[in-house]
Amino acid sequence: MYVEMKHINKNFGDYEAAKDINFGVEQGRMVALLGPSGSGKTTILRMIAGLERQDSGDVVIEGKVVNDIAARDRGIGFVFQNYALFRYMTVYENVAFGLRVQKEEKQKIHSRVTELINLVGLEGMEKRYPDQLSGGQRQRVAFARALAPNPQLLLLDEPFAAIDAKVRKELRGWLKEMIAKVGITSIFVTHDQDEAVEVADDIIIINEGRLEQMGSPMEIYKKPKTSFVAQFIGTSAVLDDFSGFKGFEDLPKGKQAIVRPEFVEAFKSDNEKFKSLMHATETGVIKDIAFRGSYQELTLEVNGILLSTNRSLERRPVRVGEQMCVLVYRVYILDETDAEIHKNQLLKGVDIEAL
Repeated sequence: MYVEMKHINKNFGDYEAAKDINFGVEQGRMVALLGPSGSGKTTILRMIAGLERQDSGDVVIEGKVVNDIAARDRGIGFVFQNYALFRYMTVYENVAFGLRVQKEEKQKIHSRVTELINLVGLEGMEKRYPDQLSGGQRQRVAFARALAPNPQLLLLDEPFAAIDAKVRKELRGWLKEMIAKVGITSIFVTHDQDEAVEVADDIIIINEGRLEQMGSPMEIYKKPKTSFVAQFIGTSAVLDDFSGFKGFEDLPKGKQAIVRPEFVEAFKSDNEKFKSLMHATETGVIKDIAFRGSYQELTLEVNGILLSTNRSLERRPVRVGEQMCVLVYRVYILDETDAEIHKNQLLKGVDIEAL
């Protein structure tokens, strides 16, 4: 592992920001620290950087414990949420700043700065000042400045938080491409699930100072290990009891269930494709239809509860108030700490993916 956190604990008074945090990041990987606001993810990032000191445990970088090594000597590049650019320095001077602090030769500085400005797509803007740039351009300057001294590790704290939604989406793809080109190990903090899924190789879910789960975006989404992850990831309906639904009578009563939109199918009663599955369906009524660009999101009332499902625009039109057949494929059942998937018992032997 290139970066390791070993039994890290950190308190701020009565607030536990990190509770026995343990994880490792392989060299060249891009990892997202994902969690709600106040979960402790930025504190973890700052402890890796040396900007915050843990109360106990070890921060290990490239096999070396760095607890007593100052932030400036850890070989880390840091990109802040608010860019932290020097307002009275040009783009060129901002990118060159770290190299000048290291007292590199003038020619080497010029070569490196030119290389990075071209890499981030800001050629021709070298003489501009930060207030002459857009938010996306400023973040590119911050990225180039962090890379200038050739750090072995790049840390980014909510790198797109101060940028509007359209530009933020564009920058996600740009950042993933840049990191791949440079090949640098990177860890970034975000509370945005879409951002984590689109950009990261691996995701670490943090909640109330605890590490809930670490894995690939697909693994985190499809196989949540804790009740928090199952509820936090994706768009879900959380129900207090699901045992009354067809095919789920075996569920323990009184346990919460999570139903995601992709677990639900809604179709008209004359749909031949699903004719053989009618015995497993419930009757639902469409309460709302939301247009999501490439699909419709239907909200249906089924047995007195609201469920959501996504419907392709290529299918027959539906309307609010229309009665539908509703099929629930699976649910997550929660206890205090764990999430376990339960499949509809009436669909045994049915290849759902083939429908």
